[in-house]
Amino acid sequence: MSDEPTSFLDFKNSFSYGSRTDLNFKFLKGLSEEAAADFFQQLLWKLGDAYDSNDWSPVVEHVRAGQAASYAGPSRWVYADGSRTPLGKPLSAAKIVLITSTGHFVEGDDPQPFGVADMSQEEAIRRIDDFIKEEPKLSEIPVDTPHARLRARHGGYDVRGVLADHNVAFPTDHLAALAAEGLIGSLHPVAYSFVGACAQTPLTKRTAPQWVAMWKAAGIDGAVLVPV
Repeated sequence: MSDEPTSFLDFKNSFSYGSRTDLNFKFLKGLSEEAAADFFQQLLWKLGDAYDSNDWSPVVEHVRAGQAASYAGPSRWVYADGSRTPLGKPLSAAKIVLITSTGHFVEGDDPQPFGVADMSQEEAIRRIDDFIKEEPKLSEIPVDTPHARLRARHGGYDVRGVLADHNVAFPTDHLAALAAEGLIGSLHPVAYSFVGACAQTPLTKRTAPQWVAMWKAAGIDGAVLVPV
């Protein structure tokens, strides 16, 4: 980190793939300087209050509100509305598949982005610009894979939460429970995951249609989509 003085603008932007990269706070780059200053001031107030009350929920809610305010603006990606296709059968009779953009894979079946074996999460964060230029690779994950063998790598979000509890964003246990209760007909035995920080045009024009054709051929009726 440079010893040169840092402006507040550079400081708030440095949390988004900069010198202070913190994927939980990269949203600060999307706030104006005034809004970011207000966010930090209120955060400090709420931290002080939490020390006295031992109630940390206002801190969590404040960070969540900051994220929502930052991401509420227009996206540079615009997608055409697709047709709405009815499921065609009761959910209790449907075969459902789990599809996530969380970057999950099974130990021993590393997708090896850019040919790099055992890429660390830190390197994935550093190479985020490379990821968003590449077509995604789809990982196949048996839904009965023990949690100890699940891995996650993604340069666009903090994976610590899903590594602590994969059901946060890879809810195989919850879907299996729904199938056991009969709320869904069955859960496809293989779940699928890819790194959502990828080249969007190839994804929408070529890769995703190929995946959809594969899933239709497998007799899948619907999907639970978990984006990050």
